[in-house]
Amino acid sequence: MRIMYFAWMREHIGASLEQIDKPDHVTTVADLISHLRGVSAGHALALSNMEVVRVAVNQNYTSLDAPLNDQDEVAFFPPVTGG
Repeated sequence: MRIMYFAWMREHIGASLEQIDKPDHVTTVADLISHLRGVSAGHALALSNMEVVRVAVNQNYTSLDAPLNDQDEVAFFPPVTGG
């Protein structure tokens, strides 16, 4: 599974991309978030408030209850603001 982080999320995590083997207990985006929060303090901080984070699976916006497969690409990013 390929996981990408953008903007301030990548700064908290210390990487813009991770390649992981999907754990068996991870079947939805919400499960993945719960799993990733346990990886490091940076992950926990970056994923602490999912109300300000968008999620895309295979380049399509999705909800937290969306199912995941081993080969999915998951992207986490804050909404873009204009000025």
